[in-house]
Amino acid sequence: MPNFVQKKSFGIVQMKKKAALTIPKEVRQVLRLADEGEIFEMSIENGKIILEPKALIPKDQEWYWTEGWQAAEREADEDIKAGRYTTFDNPTDAIKYLKDGKRDED
Repeated sequence: MPNFVQKKSFGIVQMKKKAALTIPKEVRQVLRLADEGEIFEMSIENGKIILEPKALIPKDQEWYWTEGWQAAEREADEDIKAGRYTTFDNPTDAIKYLKDGKRDED
């Protein structure tokens, strides 16, 4: 069975000063691209310029790099350095601690 690639034209763009091209708003919306700062891999294939959006951080991991999450990571690192953590010998003790804040001591 042949492999068909969907192609949709979004019109014609013109190269401006310093070889700048504008990606039309409709294309940015379809591909969920920001208005600036996006990263692309550029290649040439059969005489065509191919721009492929690339993420330096995979989309499914972006949450980890949010300021809120990174602040929580820094707080956790400080807690570990200061000894503010609890270790457990087994999962049962950890679950009990999470449920009621207590640990059975032998």
